[in-house]
Amino acid sequence: MDMMIRLMADGLMIAIFLIAMTSFVVLIKPKYWWPWAWRIMLAGLTAYLAAKLIGHFYQPETLRPFEKLGVEPGAAFLPNPGFPSDHALFASFLVIAVWFATKKRALVIVLASLTVIMCIARVLALVHTPLDVIGGLMIPLLGVIWYRHAREKIVQ
Repeated sequence: MDMMIRLMADGLMIAIFLIAMTSFVVLIKPKYWWPWAWRIMLAGLTAYLAAKLIGHFYQPETLRPFEKLGVEPGAAFLPNPGFPSDHALFASFLVIAVWFATKKRALVIVLASLTVIMCIARVLALVHTPLDVIGGLMIPLLGVIWYRHAREKIVQ
């Protein structure tokens, strides 16, 4: 069971990334790659910087759940308090980027489902609290400002 949680908590991030990158390459016409690439990059940077600022000023817990319980972590983690979850942040950002760039509902549902499973596994692995992953899921919405009206400007 521990191995399955570790696989979902860490391995799904790789799957989400590969699916997102493949969808960008396959579903976006090459002549539109650059207009989407810079919007995606700016949205990602906005989300990341916002997460670091929010995490700097608001840190609900100083210890991660496994540290509080005195057990080994069930997944990989960075040596910081954990809010917001970087895994949740990056995966949520990719889901949003795929939605705006492709508008493929089924693909976004698959990516969002994998993201939720990964976030639950991060909590079960005791490397994050539910608040950590909720923060990581919500903060990338700030990056949406870079996608606003992008679909109308970039004709596919």
